Amino acid sequence: MAIWWLASSFMEWSLHRFVMHKPLGFFDYPFKAHAVVHHQIFKADHTYHLIHEKDKKTIPMAWWNGPVLVVLASFPVIPVAYFLNNWWVYCGAATGTAIYYSIYEYIHWCMHLPKERRMEMSWFFRRLNGHHLLHHRYMHKNFNVVFPVADFLLGTLVVRAKTRFAQPTGPAIPDVQPLHNESNGLEPVR
Repeated sequence: MAIWWLASSFMEWSLHRFVMHKPLGFFDYPFKAHAVVHHQIFKADHTYHLIHEKDKKTIPMAWWNGPVLVVLASFPVIPVAYFLNNWWVYCGAATGTAIYYSIYEYIHWCMHLPKERRMEMSWFFRRLNGHHLLHHRYMHKNFNVVFPVADFLLGTLVVRAKTRFAQPTGPAIPDVQPLHNESNGLEPVR
């Protein structure tokens, strides 16, 4: 299961970076829906949270994305399942992908439409929320939403902003402002 979570982190990162942030030939729907529409509505300022009810539909992916992603992500496991003559391997991969995708959608929903849910108060969610907030600040960084190990290993991880900006506030949003060099006599930005 741990291997599948690691693989899912890389799959999420790859899809986010190469499909949702770049047009893929004639198949530009994910790019338009995410990089153009979602990032235009939800920025790294007060608009990070839903403002207009009509924009709520742009938070999750389209309904059909989940089944397509589950099939695509688990497709490479078919030869392994065939070779091992064990289709439970494929079922496990498909189930793991469906769970990862569901967690992605729920966490992403909570990030842009906070309601002070119990999960939103956890340390882990706050870290992921700050990570995602910085993705909205720097669109070509922090591609992971659920498990940012791929961001770390592939060099796209940013843990603090490079410059001050008017970030949103709230109980589930950590301070991601830059820390100034205290050896220069400057206090850390709070």
